[in-house]
Amino acid sequence: MMEQGKIKDRAAGAVAGALIGDALGLGPHWYYDLNQMRRHFGPWIDGYTDPKPGRYHDGLKAGNLCQTGLITLDLLRSVVENNGYDEADFTRQLDEKFLQQMDGSSYAGPGGYTNQSIRELYQARVRNEKPWGQTGDYSDTSEGAERAIVLAARYALSPTEGAQLIARNIRLTQIDPFVVALSASYCVIVSALIRGEPFDEELSGKLYGIG
Repeated sequence: MMEQGKIKDRAAGAVAGALIGDALGLGPHWYYDLNQMRRHFGPWIDGYTDPKPGRYHDGLKAGNLCQTGLITLDLLRSVVENNGYDEADFTRQLDEKFLQQMDGSSYAGPGGYTNQSIRELYQARVRNEKPWGQTGDYSDTSEGAERAIVLAARYALSPTEGAQLIARNIRLTQIDPFVVALSASYCVIVSALIRGEPFDEELSGKLYGIG
């Protein structure tokens, strides 16, 4: 087992990396024409950038988080304040800080753009008044995998509990079995790397033992 201090450093690095990566991607987010992206940002992006006018996060500034990053940050705050994952607290924050500021459209709400799964969450919670636990959608987006890195870090030394909580958190917004499986697998692998498991051909066998 890796020593405790190194595991803490790795856990902090995983969470910091998720948030830094979100901010780094703000400017060049969702360019499908690479030539256009290079015209706007050059051949290599090595720092935070302002979104260009008319792009998805127009109005935000270099270093800001997009909506997924903001939700990830709120999950982190909730986990720290409650010394673990408290679903009731996290979903309350989603209701109060995010859903109340939306109208169900793409360009309303914190972070400059609202992805499909969160728009569907708005539809379920605000318009249809569904309880949490019945809010997941079949959108094939990555929000669940991105925010649940926080849980991968927090529960790196409790892999079975961590895997269960990761999947539960992802299902708040996504219920497609394939999307849930891939999103949870990604986070479980990150959790294994945090606690020092080598990224080799034996890793999949070790992960099968979690259950």
